[in-house]
Amino acid sequence: MCYGQHQAFSRDSLSSSTRQQPPATENNNNAEDVVDNLRDRLADTEARLARARAREAELSQRLEEMKRFVSVMEILETYLKRRFREQQEHVDRLFKSLPA
Repeated sequence: MCYGQHQAFSRDSLSSSTRQQPPATENNNNAEDVVDNLRDRLADTEARLARARAREAELSQRLEEMKRFVSVMEILETYLKRRFREQQEHVDRLFKSLPA
C-alpha cells in the first residue's frame, strides 16, 4: 500500500511525444501504453480502496463491540460500588450495635 509507486504524468511528459513527431504507429503504441498504464493504476487504486473499505467496516464493528463492552463494565462498576456501600453500611451498623 505504498503511494507514489507510479510516476505521475505531467502535461510535458504527455505532450513530449507530439514535439518529436514520431511515426503514427509509434504514437499509437505510446498512447496504448499510457492507457494501459492508467488502467493498471486505476485497478490498483480500486483494489486499495476496496481493502480500505473492508478494513473500515471491520474497525467500525470492533468499535461498536468495544462500546458495548464499556457500557457493560460501567453498569457492573455501578452495581459493585452500590453493593460495596451497602456492605459498608451493614458493617457500620453491626459495629454500632455491639455493646461497648
